[in-house]
Amino acid sequence: MVDLPHLLLVDDDPLISESLAFVLRSDFAINVVASREEARHFLHTSPIIPEIALVDLGLPPAPHSPEEGFNLIAELLAFSPNMKILVLSGQDAQDNVRHALTLGAVDFVPKPCDVPLLKTRLQHQIMIIDAEKEKQQPEAEQKSTGLIGESLAMQTLNAQIQQFADSPFSVLIQGDSGSGKELIAQSLHTQSQRASTPCLTVNCAAFTPELLDAQLFGHTKGAFTGATTAKAGFFEEANEGSLILDEIGEMPLQLQAKLLRVLENGEYYRLGETRVRHSSARIIAATNRDLREEVSTGNFRNDLYHRLTVLTIKVPPVCDRGDDKFLLLEYFQNFYKNMGTLFHLEEEAKILWAQYHFPGNVRELRNIVIRLGAKYPTQKITAMQLQEELEADGREHVASEMDSDEAIMQRLNQGSFSLDDILLEWERRYINASLKNSQGNLSQAARILGINRTTLYSKMQRLSKNNH
Repeated sequence: MVDLPHLLLVDDDPLISESLAFVLRSDFAINVVASREEARHFLHTSPIIPEIALVDLGLPPAPHSPEEGFNLIAELLAFSPNMKILVLSGQDAQDNVRHALTLGAVDFVPKPCDVPLLKTRLQHQIMIIDAEKEKQQPEAEQKSTGLIGESLAMQTLNAQIQQFADSPFSVLIQGDSGSGKELIAQSLHTQSQRASTPCLTVNCAAFTPELLDAQLFGHTKGAFTGATTAKAGFFEEANEGSLILDEIGEMPLQLQAKLLRVLENGEYYRLGETRVRHSSARIIAATNRDLREEVSTGNFRNDLYHRLTVLTIKVPPVCDRGDDKFLLLEYFQNFYKNMGTLFHLEEEAKILWAQYHFPGNVRELRNIVIRLGAKYPTQKITAMQLQEELEADGREHVASEMDSDEAIMQRLNQGSFSLDDILLEWERRYINASLKNSQGNLSQAARILGINRTTLYSKMQRLSKNNH
């Protein structure tokens, strides 16, 4: 019997969840939950990790807001970075679509959905998962090819990794979500003399304080509800190797004291035990938070901060990596080439690719490559097609082109400057983008822009007269 891929379905409407579970049951092993809290409980108690999640944005306790869904996307990826998350939601305003994809969702399917189309999109993600499994590189190969980029920022990063790899001190890796902090942490391990020893990763944001305590330090039988046997923790299992603490800024204060003790003298206790144990594991911590600010607000221990920041690495965001954007594009195209991702960008599309900031960093760039490959396999992609994919809300490209201080100063110093002309150009671009998104529907375009239909019509009349 073939094992079906596991799918986590998160929706608070029992009619929708039961219907989808019924129609998808032949292709997936379905686990249904109705809230973010239920999803977290499932992940922490289930022996399996779903390959795919289908998530509604409007979840209890605020079903009319997308915030619970957005938070769940981040938590699912924190728990399993390789999980493929598709959003299935009626809250399909372009801002919500854009934000969900930036957070790391791979697709957005509006409700009500076409079931055959949904099945096709889910199967496409399964093909991607299979491709990623087949192309898992051996550890030695990852050591030399894991970091893609030739920019000055990446050269500096590579130099720091080589410099810090064999240091016995802990390392703190700082960087935005999706920038590759865990990959940097793994590179520190594989390029060190500890490369043949275990390298374990635990995400501090993915567990309750009690479960995180048990994961890190281990527990005795009966230490808490569900602890039916004694279990070693990550410090013990890492032994002489490396322990990567991802999202260290999320670690509860009560556990920070236990971590500080391990860093100071290697000592720790299993949960529910009084016997002192010792660990020689090297700590590599990572965070997207400003830990200095967390210290000032009382959320992070000052002494632990200084212990962790003996050596620090700042991972550059994609927007600071120049032409690395094209190297990453080529890398992911080749990685997923069996999925039809060998498309080509026209010259104007290349300019747009270079200008885009990629707020979701490498994770967003990878997902965009996959989506473009699915939509335009082996085709030439125009700037308009690319812009529709990159900027669902029509904002960020305009901002990147027009709002830098340097660009503004240059424009002011050129003479014959007209603020009215600039404002008209902004209005024109936003209105055109909203009309494109709404397929020419004035009422819907007005809602996107946050104005009433009469005001939109008046602005369009004024812009039309100015064009003549």
